[in-house]
Amino acid sequence: MNAGMSAGTRAGTKVAWAAFALLVVAIAGYLVAWPVPIEPVAWQPAPSPGYTGVHSVNNRLADLQRIELGGAAGPEHVALGPDGKLYVAVEAGRVLRMAPDGSDREVFVETGGRVLGFDFDAAGTLYAADAIRGLLSIDRSGKLRVLADTMAGEPIRYADAVAVATDGKIYFTDASRRFAPRDWGGTFEASVLDILENSATGRVLVYDPAAAASGGAAVQVVAGGLSFANGIVLTRDGQSLLVNETGRYRVWRIDPSARGLDLSQPAPGALAQVLLDDLPGYPDNLMHGLDGRIWLGFAKPRSAVIDRLAAWPSLRKMTLRLPRAWWPVPKPYGHVIAFTEDGRIVADLQDPSGVYPETTAITETPSRLYVQSLHASWLGWLPPLPAAAIQP
Repeated sequence: MNAGMSAGTRAGTKVAWAAFALLVVAIAGYLVAWPVPIEPVAWQPAPSPGYTGVHSVNNRLADLQRIELGGAAGPEHVALGPDGKLYVAVEAGRVLRMAPDGSDREVFVETGGRVLGFDFDAAGTLYAADAIRGLLSIDRSGKLRVLADTMAGEPIRYADAVAVATDGKIYFTDASRRFAPRDWGGTFEASVLDILENSATGRVLVYDPAAAASGGAAVQVVAGGLSFANGIVLTRDGQSLLVNETGRYRVWRIDPSARGLDLSQPAPGALAQVLLDDLPGYPDNLMHGLDGRIWLGFAKPRSAVIDRLAAWPSLRKMTLRLPRAWWPVPKPYGHVIAFTEDGRIVADLQDPSGVYPETTAITETPSRLYVQSLHASWLGWLPPLPAAAIQP
């Protein structure tokens, strides 16, 4: 009997080991071969500067005061309109309008998409980059018109930020030609896919109302080859565009007259130069502030794991086969900086606790600093900057 039991035990052990081996092979096959939507490109980031020097750790962004948004979330872009009201783009395609202290809040417009950036022209028309619907114009009464959702027959998949020039041209970013938020679960999910892939399909586009009126090419490419083209502003003289390249941790200066530049090339030429490079996080929005300052927010800090994976496309594909909780998404960390048009950083505000999630920029007025956020359920603000917080 003992011999029989021993043989049965041995047989059972063999079956268990065989099942385990099959499970290991199945898991390995899944991790190696299961289809994922990205085709990563190898690249080599410079070592992260970390939180040193001008970016030394501080708590200047902590203890934000609150403006409630009536159940809305994601005050991704905030600006004072020509009417003195505060306009706030939130989730579900709404742009809220309120007094600067947050009172008298109302829904100015619902686009049916997700506005990520906007700018006003001299007449008070609001031009919005809607990640779902494209480039929109919205007049003072809230009447909406789609100006551009395609370019040369190709969809504008991820309109992100807008800058209106004094000559009427409207410059805007199309963050990714690969991953449209409407197809991939939303703006954040699509951005993660694009940045993991890092195939640099983002671009800067220009809409020309005069060309549109005459039947010409209303939308043209200013520059392509950007790894997630994000925030955009014009310099005060209108002679340069500043554009965040989120996936490569840098800010470009681009001549607005350029057409068809490829910034993925090693030497894009005299019409474009890197203004800020090797930043400590993923740059998101750009906003004009006071005294010539430009504010930039980091949606997330850099991750040593993600930087190490940059040279290994196959491993980046493998991360998408893991449970989402295991993805190497950087920890929350509040961080915004201000710099001058020549690239000198003059202010750095941080909140290491990351209580206010995904800080995307600051809207600076004489009385308040409004802190933008991709996902916060309220709008945070601070009093004006003390002199000690501004670099000479």
